[in-house]
Amino acid sequence: MRIRLISIAILSLLLAGTAQANSLADAIQKRYDSMQSFQADFQQELSNAASGSVEKRSGKIWFKQPSLVRWETQKPEKELLVVGQSAVWNYFEGDKMAMKYRSNQVFNSKTMIRFLSGKANLKEDFKIEDQGTDGGLTKLRLLPKEPEPTMVLAYIWVDPKTSVLGKVLIVDFFGNGNQVTLIGLTSDKRPDAKLFEFTPPAGTQVKDNTKNK
Repeated sequence: MRIRLISIAILSLLLAGTAQANSLADAIQKRYDSMQSFQADFQQELSNAASGSVEKRSGKIWFKQPSLVRWETQKPEKELLVVGQSAVWNYFEGDKMAMKYRSNQVFNSKTMIRFLSGKANLKEDFKIEDQGTDGGLTKLRLLPKEPEPTMVLAYIWVDPKTSVLGKVLIVDFFGNGNQVTLIGLTSDKRPDAKLFEFTPPAGTQVKDNTKNK
């Protein structure tokens, strides 16, 4: 009888945690649907499971509805990712190289940009588990209902007061991690539309991937 009571208690806690996680997922979705724009500094850590190495990056990110993103890596090397109205550009200043993609090539897969811009549908795409509080943020574990090689597991850290993401960690099939922490996020300044436009500088080698599936 005692074991049965303990099992019931554990089940009750799990169900309560799931309900709370789903409620927070709804709040996140609602918050990002209403957020017209934001900008923040970011710190990124790319970890390699095989070697144990960690590459650290930092820079700035801007977002504007409906799906405009400017991701500007400043250290250790300059790299620019611009998600515009009709195309996506990835520009490597040091190599004088630019890659061009269709917008749906970015948003149709489970990428970091989809999380940070609130375009990932948490309740539809993931099984959500409440992991408690970490550093003042609520931590959620996301198990994709349809895993992809680029993401088999994810964690998000959410400010419970604002329902805005503070940190995201994506783990791929090989156990490599991509973690991004947002710092000083503000949503009271409307970014200039020109931030989401890109023209390759003269002398840039351009690789057009817009015709690829």
